[in-house]
Amino acid sequence: METIGSQKIWSFFDRRGCQVAKNAAVREGPGHRVGSYLELATKIAELQFLNRDHVLLFRGQGADYRNIKRNSSLKPTLFRGGRGNPDQATLAGRFDALQRAERILIAEYAREKLLGLERLKRHRILRWSILQHYEVCTTPLLDVTHSIRIAASFASLAKTGTAFLYVLGVPNLSGAITASAEAGLQIVRLASVCPPSAVRPHIQEGYLLGEYPEMSGTEQKENYFPYEMDFGRRLVAKFSFAPATFWKNDNFPQVAKSALYPSEKSDPLFRLALGVKRQLGG
Repeated sequence: METIGSQKIWSFFDRRGCQVAKNAAVREGPGHRVGSYLELATKIAELQFLNRDHVLLFRGQGADYRNIKRNSSLKPTLFRGGRGNPDQATLAGRFDALQRAERILIAEYAREKLLGLERLKRHRILRWSILQHYEVCTTPLLDVTHSIRIAASFASLAKTGTAFLYVLGVPNLSGAITASAEAGLQIVRLASVCPPSAVRPHIQEGYLLGEYPEMSGTEQKENYFPYEMDFGRRLVAKFSFAPATFWKNDNFPQVAKSALYPSEKSDPLFRLALGVKRQLGG
């Protein structure tokens, strides 16, 4: 994917206010501290006004994971390693598990007679989206959301002293799947690709980010450097906050974990995903 902010962007990423910066400075920064949800939402509104060429999506985490250069790193699960990058054998095993999961998913989807089977068969990125969103196996996609509150609630689940909210800039969205050759990105809107009976994607206002063209296997990965598959390259801003005090204003309560993760009884796609995971041996 292309790095955002080769031309400068407006950003929050340290103790100072909104300022013109490049992506590298955002990733290196400690995160702009905010004390409440309302303060966070107000500052993101300023970002959207000033960065009008980008749509802003959000990701919340309990920690700020960094690469060897000490830059914030937002890699898809398939490309994450313990220390450094996963080796070739690990990647090959992960891609193999992903392909097996896709086959099982199609079979189970057909058996359950859920809406959208033909689209699922035709589009690999839709299969990846479901497998990633329901945490069945590692994929080349990254979970994000269109909701500031959902992202901040996810960040708060880790129960850490400091949580982080990342603001990512993507091209204008069009339809269920947006593909941008210029940005090297695909953006999947989960609410448009999952059946209406699937509760989690709709509650979470979920989106998935992926490379364009799709990273289909280890052979294609050889055409990319590891740093190119890091969505930290799309960071517009980075915020930090203390979950213990962030939600004190009752007008903007934290979304409960039970709401973010509806049970398998209320979400048939979740129930199906659990079955796929069991068949994978997960």
